[in-house]
Amino acid sequence: MRRILAAVALLATPAFAETIAITGGTVAIGDGSQPIPNGVVVVRDGRVVAAGANVAVPAGTRVIDASGKWVAAGIVAGFTSEGIVDGEGIQETYDGAAGKSPFNAAIDVSVAVSPTNQSIAVDRAWGVTRAVVSPEAGDSIFAGQGAVIDLGADDAPVTKARAFQYAELGEDGASKVGSRPAAYVVLHDALAAARQVSHGGDWGRDKDSLITRADAAALVPVVEGRMPLVVHVERARDILQVLSLKQDYPSLKLVLLGAAEGWMVAPKIAAARVPVIAAALADLPEAFERTAATESNVGRMEKAGVVVAISSVDVSTEGGQRNLRQYAGNLVGISHVPGMTGLDWGAAFATVTSRPAAVLGLDNELGSLRPGRRADVVIWDGDPLELASAPVAVWIDGVAQPLTNRQTRLRDRYLNPQEGALPKAYER
Repeated sequence: MRRILAAVALLATPAFAETIAITGGTVAIGDGSQPIPNGVVVVRDGRVVAAGANVAVPAGTRVIDASGKWVAAGIVAGFTSEGIVDGEGIQETYDGAAGKSPFNAAIDVSVAVSPTNQSIAVDRAWGVTRAVVSPEAGDSIFAGQGAVIDLGADDAPVTKARAFQYAELGEDGASKVGSRPAAYVVLHDALAAARQVSHGGDWGRDKDSLITRADAAALVPVVEGRMPLVVHVERARDILQVLSLKQDYPSLKLVLLGAAEGWMVAPKIAAARVPVIAAALADLPEAFERTAATESNVGRMEKAGVVVAISSVDVSTEGGQRNLRQYAGNLVGISHVPGMTGLDWGAAFATVTSRPAAVLGLDNELGSLRPGRRADVVIWDGDPLELASAPVAVWIDGVAQPLTNRQTRLRDRYLNPQEGALPKAYER
């Protein structure tokens, strides 16, 4: 471990991407394949050149020995408030929802992402290198346009702004406008307005329209199929209603969020080629729309051919994005429980790496150690899906990252306090 930390320290001083080869470790590419013992990962100019067994190390490359460790793709947090909420219940740091705004779909969350938020440094230290960031719906079923960010220690966090549009249906959507039928009226009215704008119509906010011109314009990429529409639904019947949107809007690129009862209609989701960002551990009937929730949900959808990523949305016990690896590991564990359906190791790891990127059409750029992808690499001291394991080095875009954060600094400060290290209140 000392060799790894020393090598990373050398890389961390100038913050630039360098050609490196990480050798000797168990390589987890993140594309659904199984771990590769004694593999090699080569990174150049912030991109992965090669990863796997029998990979040649280019001459003159800085070599990092990861023998006995795991070298894995960075974790991609599937659906978060990373960078737009900094402190629970602190309104001044909360940019999640805009209840007082006249605009909804037009909101672009990327302008509010702060790379200095405490959660970013904490999650980075636990191997999370990218995150899908979404606003929350205020007084509308539309929350706005989400972003994909990196968790690097720099001032340019946004990987892709306006990466998707987010809408609430189901129970949450009904609570915004009164009922499920009312929510669908709002949705269809908004999409119709956007289609009119898309076709060159001179549309303004007339007496029959429920949305602003700016919101309609923001939905044009959605109806044209250039921007995914992420829809939060849980109940099986609501899922089918969302899938039926493609009858009127065939170009829609739909993504289901939540889908606690997705296993009940998994063949229809697969047939529609709609990916899902699911809660891996939503196993309790905490709402009427989740009465059929089961930990086998992800495994059953996967078995039916659905592309599934996982997130911390609607899990029974929510925590930071660093817990995603635990959720993925549990999907491996339940595959050995009689009567349960889980995932093998490679598929489970993909739910927190390449799959979140794939559901937004970004898997050619992010989420794995396949050649050409951005070099988000984590060296772990053990299996990354085991709770006892921890990262010993992290690279984002090929740049070595610090693993310190407010939590580690507080730990170090009070681990072995010296004279004067504690506040006066702690003095005897």
